[in-house]
Amino acid sequence: MHINKQRLSVFALGGVNEIGKNMYVIQFEDDIIVIDCGSKFPDESLLGIDLIIPDISYLLENKDNVRALIITHGHEDHIGGVAYILRQLNMPIYATRLTLGLIEGKLKEAGLLADATLVEINSDSRIELGSITSTFFRTNHSIPDCLGIAFHTPEGTVVHTGDFKFDLTPVNEQYPDIHKMAEIGMNGVLALLSESTNAERPGFTPSERIVGEHIEEAFSKAKQKVFISTFASNVHRLQQVVDAAVLTNRKLALLGRSMVNVVRIASELGYLHIPEGMLVEANEISRMAPDRIAILCTGSQGEPMAALSRLASSTYRQAEIAAGDTVIISASPIPGNERNVARIVDNLFQLGAKVIYGSGSVTGMHVSGHASQEELKLMLTLMKPKYFIPIHGEFRMLHQHSLLAESVGVESDNIFIINIGDVVDIENQVASQNRKVAAGNTLVDGWGVGDVGNIVLRDRKHLSEDGILVMVVTLSKTDGKIISGPDIISRGFVYVRESEALIDEANRIVKDTINQLQAQNINQWSSLKINVKAVLGRYLYEHTGRRPVILPIIMEI
Repeated sequence: MHINKQRLSVFALGGVNEIGKNMYVIQFEDDIIVIDCGSKFPDESLLGIDLIIPDISYLLENKDNVRALIITHGHEDHIGGVAYILRQLNMPIYATRLTLGLIEGKLKEAGLLADATLVEINSDSRIELGSITSTFFRTNHSIPDCLGIAFHTPEGTVVHTGDFKFDLTPVNEQYPDIHKMAEIGMNGVLALLSESTNAERPGFTPSERIVGEHIEEAFSKAKQKVFISTFASNVHRLQQVVDAAVLTNRKLALLGRSMVNVVRIASELGYLHIPEGMLVEANEISRMAPDRIAILCTGSQGEPMAALSRLASSTYRQAEIAAGDTVIISASPIPGNERNVARIVDNLFQLGAKVIYGSGSVTGMHVSGHASQEELKLMLTLMKPKYFIPIHGEFRMLHQHSLLAESVGVESDNIFIINIGDVVDIENQVASQNRKVAAGNTLVDGWGVGDVGNIVLRDRKHLSEDGILVMVVTLSKTDGKIISGPDIISRGFVYVRESEALIDEANRIVKDTINQLQAQNINQWSSLKINVKAVLGRYLYEHTGRRPVILPIIMEI
């Protein structure tokens, strides 16, 4: 579907009615600009899937009109899909210095860096892409170098906030550009796209600065090893851990691939300052005095293969948590991860560790990087948009954000809560939402992108629930008689040694069925397989109440 010319169109290919895989599109005439290219992790129903990224069918259909990809900041839900999407659609990427550094690491690993066009921008940049001019304003978040974007089009200005909060005492002294936001609002904002993650949370989000004080206090009180787990991309938090380790005269070890990568990139670019000689290798942990080492690790969301999970289950080869060690989880669980985090906390307590976890407001070990209600209202008040589109959140968050917008004067008829693929068209200053573009999820499994669909997922679910039964029969090429078998192999269905009677009867049924079919001159392999599967499936369901995947293998010799 092609967007009609002379219209300004705004839509999301990801990041509305969900948390993660953010991707938004601004289009005027034939000029398309893409904002962010994120990923998200699958839930338990997507068996074997590694990652979910946006479906970019619309962009591929209009690839000659795609002018650029602009990234607001370096979190995975905003850059995690870049390497996968760039294989299909090579477009120039505009991002800040740290964000580009993180993207370069991903593209290098994927072998795409040489062909990529990467352009560094900052809050003072101004880029012209066809009929759309983009300017930027600095925001606060839980990673440095975050930007909001103002798209100036002949129809009017569209503002995308990116992820933000108003932290007036930021640890890295990157203050929010409140004056510039107000200036953009004074000049007129046609439409505002603003993040909604904390739209249900009243008040203001606390400053990141208070977390550093609590981390230093916990380090000072710890008598043995200190383990602290947080998001690898939260560079502010990483610096606070480094500072606490310096204050308490501890060396620092890094566990987890993403943690090592982010620390290396942030250090090389000057966003993270670690004293020389402070970092030690993981294999040195056991040789150091327990009160002279701190371990910074991944796994704050309970990821099964991350460092913290393996430490909690005592399966991490180079380090272990002993009774009396302090473990700090400096993050709040993303919705859906609560069970995994709770399981890790239980395991840590069983090891005898002192565990500091839970809501940041209780422990002081975490503050959100997202704006709460009063800050969302402040952004709306600064921008004074005619139209408002809440983004980046599940439906209840988008709905709550729409109520906040009404409370500060945005007309209810001018608020659009959209689904992925819904298009808001603005023509002659009048907005409407009455059509869609192709959108959805693209599933990543290993190196495969988009090659796992509903049928494969259905088969995986079937296999996980009832297992598989492989039936092997060898027939004579001359007369078609059974030479050997049937032999039945069970995986995930029944334990053969404890189900000999069931398997013997299944073998007999298969043998009788093949003989009966051959007596009727039915010798085609396809017909034999279909009939054997049907008869065997009925028998197994009658005796077990289960329907395993039945895989008949017929050979001729």
